[in-house]
Amino acid sequence: MDNAVVDRPDQSRFELAIGDELALAYYRIDGDRIVLTHTEVPQALSGQGVGSRLAKGVFEQIRASGRKVVPRCSFMAGWVSRHPEYNDIVDG
Repeated sequence: MDNAVVDRPDQSRFELAIGDELALAYYRIDGDRIVLTHTEVPQALSGQGVGSRLAKGVFEQIRASGRKVVPRCSFMAGWVSRHPEYNDIVDG
């Protein structure tokens, strides 16, 4: 389970591949902000920390891009509320 989170801008989503399954975080661009709109983790991967790994990878990539993040997705909003080390990139 050492796969990296990959940005797929042509599909407006981040992906984390685990075997044949994909955990997904959808977004839209709003100026210099990335608005996270929806997260999906396959049922087969539920309860294994995959969503948290996806979230960490997403926030790390957004930080590296120099953009801000707007967590509209309830999962991402909840995750970042427990990880104040990303407060500097949260907007909204």
